[in-house]
Amino acid sequence: MVYAMKLQYRDKEVIILPKVYEPAEDSFLMVEAVLREVQKSDSVLEIGTGSGIISMFVKDIAQVIATDISPQAVKCAKLNGIDVIRADLFDGINVNVKEKFDWIVFNPPYLPSEEQKTDMDALWDGGPNGRATINRFLDQVKDYLTEDGRILLLASSLAGIEQVIAKMESLGLAVDGIMSEKHFFERLVVLRGFVKRT
Repeated sequence: MVYAMKLQYRDKEVIILPKVYEPAEDSFLMVEAVLREVQKSDSVLEIGTGSGIISMFVKDIAQVIATDISPQAVKCAKLNGIDVIRADLFDGINVNVKEKFDWIVFNPPYLPSEEQKTDMDALWDGGPNGRATINRFLDQVKDYLTEDGRILLLASSLAGIEQVIAKMESLGLAVDGIMSEKHFFERLVVLRGFVKRT
């Protein structure tokens, strides 16, 4: 029997397997953002679901499918009742899912790091400036949005919130910060983005 811990947030008990990101302030802020933004008729894709905590709350409101690159995270999210595909960001989405999405949600790895040393480092390693995975996500995200689709992306002051916003705007996304929290060593912001109409 693999040891699993359990975490309680709001009305949910979340199973967390070893080597899966344990939900923390960033995860909880994203839960609050989706509860505020997602509507009943929406279709939602969560990238990098980890334990599946965010999708667990989305599932109560709307249709949701999730991805994660980690086989252990996929197993964990499935234990928490989430429909999840093992994929690196959007890889495999077109094969498994035919429609585009009203919301794409991503709580990315964003800690700046020179080199990844262990499997656990991958859970928060965002490359040298903290934005490597975020930039890969943003370069692809518009292809998976419906005409009026939007994204919710967590950004941290550790990776440069203004730089993330600038990247989004350079790709034709309108951006606003909808929720923010200050912690001892960082500021977290949930950015909402949508494709600018000309």
